[in-house]
Amino acid sequence: MNFFNLDVVTINVIVDMGISEDIKQEKFRSELSKAIINVVYTNSWLNTRQTRLFKEYGLTMPQYNVLRILRGQHPKPATVNLLIDRMLDKSSNASRIVDKLEAKKLVIRKQCSNDRRAVDVLISDAGLQLLEQIDAKLDKWENQLIGLSEEECGQLNVLLDKLRT
Repeated sequence: MNFFNLDVVTINVIVDMGISEDIKQEKFRSELSKAIINVVYTNSWLNTRQTRLFKEYGLTMPQYNVLRILRGQHPKPATVNLLIDRMLDKSSNASRIVDKLEAKKLVIRKQCSNDRRAVDVLISDAGLQLLEQIDAKLDKWENQLIGLSEEECGQLNVLLDKLRT
């Protein structure tokens, strides 16, 4: 189904069966209000499912996020400040997350060669191997989850980016 080429009446019927049915609310103050509630609800829905997936590997979502960032930096180290800047959840305590990942031997901490006050964080081989395992399961999960085409996902990304600007 190409959601973006449907007429307004069809879209309203599909959407009304969606968020309205899920939260048992028929009326909204406006379409914008409904869209905001839908985004918040969908975020929670996705987070719940991702949390279950990462729990199988003994990780929280913020821990997975830090590992993902470190893999993107690999083989270069990252500082805790860089992790904070790039994290999806800015309220997460990056230092505490790194402590927990270090205890699991998924990251390595060492003193920064340029600044003795700073600490460099690197993903370990065990961290890279764990992410490879998660990637396979995450790819399968994402493909089963989304009923959108690649083009529709692109349009959704544009709309979500536009919402935040």
